[in-house]
Amino acid sequence: MTGDYNLDNLLALLLGIVFLPLVLGLARRLGLYAIVAEREAQVFTLFGKVLGTLDEPGIRFPIGHFGLKALLVPFFGELHRVDTRLRQNYLRDQMVNSGEGTPMGVGIWYEMQVNDTVAYLFANANPEGSLEANVSSAAISTLSNLEMDKMLEDRHQLSQQVRHTVSPLSEKWGYRLGSVYIRKVAFTDRQMVDNITDKVVKRLVQVTSAMKQDGENRVGLIKSQTAYKVSQKMAEASAARPAVVGDALNAIAKQDPEVLAVVLEVLETQKLIESGAPVDLVPTEARVLVSLGAVGTDQVGA
Repeated sequence: MTGDYNLDNLLALLLGIVFLPLVLGLARRLGLYAIVAEREAQVFTLFGKVLGTLDEPGIRFPIGHFGLKALLVPFFGELHRVDTRLRQNYLRDQMVNSGEGTPMGVGIWYEMQVNDTVAYLFANANPEGSLEANVSSAAISTLSNLEMDKMLEDRHQLSQQVRHTVSPLSEKWGYRLGSVYIRKVAFTDRQMVDNITDKVVKRLVQVTSAMKQDGENRVGLIKSQTAYKVSQKMAEASAARPAVVGDALNAIAKQDPEVLAVVLEVLETQKLIESGAPVDLVPTEARVLVSLGAVGTDQVGA
């Protein structure tokens, strides 16, 4: 009995493994449930008309969203799966002529994302191709007959202009146009490439020289300001010195007049030395000479 029971369980398990996927697959084909992937939308149509859209990821039951009509979709309708991820496209070598008459190839990069699945499916038979053609056409019309300098320097502004031109059309076809950027400008004329290179180099030299001169001017200004501040502080110190010395001498005079006399002699001697004037040293016996001079005078008078 135990062996028969285990055999029955094994057969039931095998039948479940084999038939369960078949049952689930059949239920899905009959529209009993749907599995919506991330960044995907499923559009249900019945008798040529849109029944509804499922765009939330996970397992969904169309009957709960659209009623019993959902059961007729597998037989009389159609299920459309639309990728709603943000995608990028790059158009190479879009030929334009500059204002100088120089032919060049332009590369255009842009982003696109489906935000209206119904318009994407039914407003245009080839919405992606139409969007690509309009981006290319708008870029060519925007860039043609422009001077090369403007084309190279104002690429961001020109890219925005292309986006503003194409966005209204893309929305009609269910697309949201993201960033648009003119990434590459290729010249076919070698001489023109050399001329542009020379212009760029000269411009860089001008910018570098201007930056260097500006730096030197700033350094000179800082030096002059520093010298002025230093001289101002020195002048303030020199102006304050007499008052400070005078206060100190007054304080010494109050305490000891003899010390004041010595200090004054030292200051006078220091000032005399700093002046660089010639100095004659007279010995203390100079009074004898004075006396002799006085005696000689007396004799002459006699």
